[in-house]
Formats: sequence, C-alpha cells, structure tokens
Amino acid sequence: MSDASHSPTSASVDAPRHAPLAIDADTFRALGHQLVDQVAAALAAVPHGPVTRDQAPSALRQALGLNGPLPEEGADPAALLTEATAHLFQHSLFNGHPRFFGYITASPAPIGMLADFLAAAVNPNVGSFTLSPAATEIEAQTVRWIAEFIGVPASTGGLLVSGGNMANIVGFMAARAAAADWDVRAAGMAGQGTRRLRVYASKETHTWLQKATDMTGLGTDAIRWIPTGADQRMDLAALRTQLDADVAAGDRPCCVIGTAGSVSTGVVDPLPAIAELCRERGLWFHVDGAYGGFAAAVEESPDDLKALHLADSVAVDPHKWLYAPLEAGCALVRDPERLTAAFSYHPPYYHFDERATNYVDRGPQNSRGFRALKVWLALRQAGAAGYRRMIADDIRLSRLMADVVRQHPEFECTSQALSITTFRYLPEDLRAGVGTEAVERELDTLNRALLDVLQREGEVFVSNAVIDGRYVLRACIVNFRTERTDVEALPGIIARRARRLRDELRQATPGA
Repeated sequence: MSDASHSPTSASVDAPRHAPLAIDADTFRALGHQLVDQVAAALAAVPHGPVTRDQAPSALRQALGLNGPLPEEGADPAALLTEATAHLFQHSLFNGHPRFFGYITASPAPIGMLADFLAAAVNPNVGSFTLSPAATEIEAQTVRWIAEFIGVPASTGGLLVSGGNMANIVGFMAARAAAADWDVRAAGMAGQGTRRLRVYASKETHTWLQKATDMTGLGTDAIRWIPTGADQRMDLAALRTQLDADVAAGDRPCCVIGTAGSVSTGVVDPLPAIAELCRERGLWFHVDGAYGGFAAAVEESPDDLKALHLADSVAVDPHKWLYAPLEAGCALVRDPERLTAAFSYHPPYYHFDERATNYVDRGPQNSRGFRALKVWLALRQAGAAGYRRMIADDIRLSRLMADVVRQHPEFECTSQALSITTFRYLPEDLRAGVGTEAVERELDTLNRALLDVLQREGEVFVSNAVIDGRYVLRACIVNFRTERTDVEALPGIIARRARRLRDELRQATPGA
C-alpha cells in the first residue's frame, strides 16, 4: 500500500499554490497603470475618428481572431490587455463620440469607468446586507438621491437594475401583485377565474411592456393599446372608454402606463391627468421615465414631467441621462412594501437581519453587482446643479438642431421634444409633391437608404422613427461631449451624403 502523504493530490495541497489567474501586487499595479494610459489615449482620440466602422461580422471575427479554439495554455496578461484595448477601440461603436446621435445611450462619465473598476475589486454581492454592507447602504442612498432629484417622495423605495426594461418590469410586477384580488404569486394567472387583468398604454410605449406581460403570465393580449392624438400623447377619452368597456365585460383593470419621454420622439404623456384618472378608478399608475424621467429636474422640461411624484412606480435609467456606464437602471416604488410583496420569499437558507435592507427581497435577482457605485460617485462629483445644467444643455442643443434643420433647404423637421429631433431629407425638387403617394414612397426609400449609409460610414450616427406613417431620421442627444459645432455640422454632412446617394440610386436604376 502506498503512503497517502506522497500521493499527487496530497502533494499539490501541501505545496504553495500557483493559480494561473493570480497576479502579484506589483504586477497588478503595473498592468493597471499601463491600461489606464492606453485607455486615456484611446478616449482622447475618439472624437477625431469615426463613430463606428463598417465591418461585416465575418470580417470582424477574422480581425479579432475569434475563429480559433479555446487555447490549452495561458498567455501573458500584459499582452492580452494591450491586444484587447486595441481591438475594442478599433472595432467598436462609440456612444461617447460627440457626433453619436443614435439610440438613447449616453456618453459614459469617466468617474463611472473608474467606479466600475473599484466595484469589481471589492466584488460585493448586493443581494444581502451581510454580503455587502457598504454597497447596500450606498445603493440605498443612491436610490433616495435619484428620487429626490426627479421630485419623487423621499420615502420611495427602489433598487438598481440592469436598465429600462428591467426597471419597468419590476414596477409592473409590483403592480400585478397589488392589483390581483387573489394570491397571484402562488396561483399564477390560473387563479383569476374568468376575470382577466388588463393593462393600458399608448402605442408609443416601449416594447418592455410586451416582455412584462409575457414574463408575468398575463400574455400580450392583456395589453390595451390606447390611441394617441396628433401630438402622439395618450388619448384620455379613449382610455376612459376602454376602461369602461373592460369593466363591463368583467375584466379587471390592473394598471395604466404613462410614458415620460417616448423612445421615438421624446413626447411626454399627460401624466397629471392620467394620475387623476388612476386615483379615481383605484388603478396603479406606472411611469416609464427610462429616458425622460431625469429631465423632470430641469426648467426646460414639459410641465407634465413634474407629475412623477403622483405615480405608484417610476422607471428611470442612470445610464441614459445620468451618463453612467452601462448597466444602470433604477426602479422606484412609492410604497417600498409593494416591492417586498412582489418579490420576497425568505427560503430557509437565507438568515438575514430583518433590520437591514436585503435587495434580494425587493427585486428578481439574488446575485447583484455593485451598480450603484458609479451613479453615487457621479452624483457627488457633479451635484444636482451640475446634472441639471448638463441635461438642460442637451435639450438646448436638440432645439438648436431642430432650428438648423429647419433652416436647411434640403430637410424637413418633423418633431422636437426633450432632446430628440426628427427630420427627413427632402430634396427641393420633391417638395411640391409632399403628401402624394409616389413622392412619399420615394422619400421613404431615400431616407431608409440614407440611414443605412450614415450608420455604416460612421461620420455621424443617427437612428430612425416612423411618424404618421413617414420614415424619418432621428437624432437624440444624451451626451455631455456634444458641442454646438457638432450639431451645426449635422445637416451639411447628411445633405452631402444624400446627394451622392441619389446619384448612385439613379445610376443603379436605368430610366430613373
């Protein structure tokens, strides 16, 4: 029989451990300094390069060497970090570029970048106070500060989540638990008998609502899509009519969703009037303020945004108008106990101090990263006044964009709200035919092709919207790096590319 003390297993345990992922303090320090220097230089170069580069997925995989197998042996971390930095800054879309006017993704604040580094170093699991004492209390204060900033009562509860979809879904799940007159968490939707929960939202509401009704068992058919008026805001008369019809049919209205800044155009629903109707009918009032909620803090915003304090729940996105790096959404619920009622289970292996905040009981995640640190530090760096100024600047720049678009002979400005301006390229020779089927079809085709070219070439980056059936270009500014010169340059850049595109389309279409 062999001596167990000389077995390979015993020897490997007794010997000093050399883990392949371990890095000593001096090497870590050197790697960190090197990486910060490389990132700082790359960030400084971003405004002087394209917003993005036109690369097919196959070409990108080839450039990044992503077609090979998992390596059997490891590599030098310094070389890996240098390579990764170069790859990412050579092959990414930069939402921090001053001429990124695309989706509602903000330019990331530098302090947020460093905060994510610090949060990862501590690596707390912010699901329980025991596992994350400092992080838990910092998140609690961050939630209170966000509520204070947008005018929501300080007693409001909430938590940080991944983004707008999840923040809205958390509010929706609180609404579902509150509205059901049976134990919906135990019996599910099967416990409702013949009564069906209904939810109400305008056609401008983001697609998170379909996901929410799907995930919670209501089904997307539970959504009552309320029409909008010419201003793209919810039609209150139509809402009342639909509520009456559903009650008469034996259904149970659950909640009404107001939009505080639509994704397409930035319009704000008549939130005070919706809140009054919800109080009158005893309905949960949820506001999707993922984009526009933070604008409630500035004078330049629509008066209806000041009604956020009337909502039962509000979703906002710090990674939009607080300029936090992804990911950072925030769900706010007027009565914090509604979150506990919607999410808490207390299985026997959780032995937490009930006096402490345990976010596992307030949302869908058990394991939670320290998202709050980057928001908390940025709020402290800029202060409320600094944030109000930056948000107001974005709104003013968007209004300037609408003005310069209107002044250009080859564009039609179709809307401006909050920090979103929509417009379309409209050549002078087609103006007289606007509204006719043939010209509208040609304009849609031209602007669709123009968007594709602009996004691929990367000199500027815009997105699109459809307004009253017309395909338009859309520019959104949630970017503290954007300047007046960037806004004023936009129409000229697009017009030059559009003229070339028309020539190319004509050449490709004989007889055109």
